[in-house]
Amino acid sequence: MGLALALPLSGPASGQTAQSGKPLLSPEVLFVTSTGFWQEMEDPNALLDPQGSATPDGPPSGPKGYYKLIALRQPDGTAQIHLQQIALEAQGPRIVTSAELEEFTRMHAYVTDIRPENSDGITRQPGLFATVYLKTDPQQTETESWTVLIDDIGDIRIERETN
Repeated sequence: MGLALALPLSGPASGQTAQSGKPLLSPEVLFVTSTGFWQEMEDPNALLDPQGSATPDGPPSGPKGYYKLIALRQPDGTAQIHLQQIALEAQGPRIVTSAELEEFTRMHAYVTDIRPENSDGITRQPGLFATVYLKTDPQQTETESWTVLIDDIGDIRIERETN
């Protein structure tokens, strides 16, 4: 049994909105990966207490959310990678921060994929771990793998993977 997908022959032009009133995704979006999580603690000193005695009873009640990595195609075919921190709120998700990861822009990278550490949606530790696959020359046959890591205190590292 096959899967049929009906696409309209004509649709909204770039810059217009869907029927919901929300803007459509830009055609420059190559990849989007949502992964990892963050949570602000009411008492940041609890992280510094190795005995756990400063940890309040009950679940943490500070703001929380997840991260999103977005690859945007540039006119020359290379890509910019943007990192967003998304807050989960009662009214819906909200972008807290959004920044271009200039390390990738300086490479003039042709991004071929972005993948989370795992695809089951379960992350045990706060932070982010994702792999960006890219080529610095479109004629390359092999891709390079770069990791984007955010630790539990929010420090960001971008490193080339080595085997």
